[in-house]
Amino acid sequence: MKTIDLKVSGMSCGHCVSSIETGVGNMDGVDEVHVKLDEGRVTITFDSDQVNKGMLKLTIEDLGYDIQ
Repeated sequence: MKTIDLKVSGMSCGHCVSSIETGVGNMDGVDEVHVKLDEGRVTITFDSDQVNKGMLKLTIEDLGYDIQ
């Protein structure tokens, strides 16, 4: 398992948290997703044999948020 910490902009409420945690959390190979709304950060633990950092970033961007 690998863990990455991404700086994400555009998150402002509980719906944003839920959207990211659900959207990324439902991906094959993702073990945990934690959104720190006050810090603008998303921490993801994942199996690098099933998913990669680029796929995770693309999913968050597809949900309408920006990776910094």
